[in-house]
Amino acid sequence: MIIVMCADADEQDISQVVSAIRSKGLREHISRGDECTIIGALGDERVFDTAQMEALPKVQKAIRVVHDWRLVSREAQAHDTVLTVRGIRFGGGNKQQVHSGGDASSSASAVYLDPFFVSANPYAADSEAVFSLPDCKRHIEACHQAEKAVWVRIRDGRHIETALSAQADVLCLGGEMMDNRSLLQELGSLNTPVVVYKNKHHTVRDWLLAAEQVVMCGNRHVLLGEAGTLSLHGEPLRLDADAIAKAKKLSHLPIVADVSRLAHRYMDTDTLQALAWAAGADVVVV
Repeated sequence: MIIVMCADADEQDISQVVSAIRSKGLREHISRGDECTIIGALGDERVFDTAQMEALPKVQKAIRVVHDWRLVSREAQAHDTVLTVRGIRFGGGNKQQVHSGGDASSSASAVYLDPFFVSANPYAADSEAVFSLPDCKRHIEACHQAEKAVWVRIRDGRHIETALSAQADVLCLGGEMMDNRSLLQELGSLNTPVVVYKNKHHTVRDWLLAAEQVVMCGNRHVLLGEAGTLSLHGEPLRLDADAIAKAKKLSHLPIVADVSRLAHRYMDTDTLQALAWAAGADVVVV
């Protein structure tokens, strides 16, 4: 259940709502915004009647949430979330492009780096073994001097501290890590923007629950990332435009479409980018 407080609600009013939530055996999650405070009741909300909550002082409205995710839902927040990173606004109709090549001279608003990539081929060179933190820092510093935000993909929990030490602005969690609950909780303890990518076989429900796990742990700076789903045709992956459109309806979080590895002879990068925008993506990685 989502309880929206009136703009003039004070701490005593909020405490009354929290006490009512706890009396039913539920937990609270408080989000303090510029205009109002939103309180999430976490647990089996069927023990509550919305009229009971709305009868409490300074409660504007109580909304029953039917989904398994609450904090990232449109019921919790009707307007789009906008995240500002180095003066660049992501979400809320601000269409931004991220360059996957890491080129600081590109026209994109941000660059995407994947310094921890490890090939699935056991005979290929291990890029992680030759990873250099000083080189990564210099690369990121050059991007910052060009007034670009830097997105860094992490492939293991050990990479978080390294990426932050290198001054990464946004951490990107690959879809293969989406089921790692402890890693999601660790990212939730940060104050750094996180892109939660959907894996090729995950549903929109799985995707939103993973994002919910991060937000529930305290990090509200979350974006949803889509980088391809299983294809019924000859191409290995295809852009899941349906998932983007559905997530846009169900959640207020900004959506990232990574089309950098999805182009094929029937659909080039420009076409994929146009499809991503049409589906509702806020950011496109090319």
